[in-house]
Amino acid sequence: MMKSFLFKLTSLSFVVLLLSACTTTYSNNDIVGDKFISVTGTSLEKQPAEIPSEFKGQQTLLLLGYVQNSQFDIDRWLIGLDMTGTKIPTYEIPAIQGMFPRFFKTTIDDGMRKGIPKELWKGVITVYEDGDKLQQFTGNTNPNNARVVLLDENGKILYFYDRGFSVDALNSLRSKYGLDD
Repeated sequence: MMKSFLFKLTSLSFVVLLLSACTTTYSNNDIVGDKFISVTGTSLEKQPAEIPSEFKGQQTLLLLGYVQNSQFDIDRWLIGLDMTGTKIPTYEIPAIQGMFPRFFKTTIDDGMRKGIPKELWKGVITVYEDGDKLQQFTGNTNPNNARVVLLDENGKILYFYDRGFSVDALNSLRSKYGLDD
């Protein structure tokens, strides 16, 4: 019994070590004014998506999450947007770096589908292959914080915020970019 427990504990430790070895920390960047980089992903509806061309012709808000715990921050942004009546197309973009998570992307996506109502699946686009590229672009220090990115009609970044949800940040985004109409 003890041997089995120690084997499971050692196996779990190995998986945690393997997962942590697959990640790189990048300094956070101010990307306002830059063109959003091209990355590909797949919606939870299993539709391929190329970002930012998927959103061409409309202002779009992206809520980027790099670790599972960033969902808490993303949810606060979504609730704040809803409670203030902010009308803008908004997408959650889980972007996971490393080779190891790619092997489990079906399991990860299925887990997300279980926790997200089907009518919202179109608004969640997971990025695996370009996850590292996206994290390097924005930076991933303090990965629990969502990266909030407002794109203009051509994919240029108008707004970027990565310090965790705050009412002041939401109000600033809404008033500065005419989202409070």
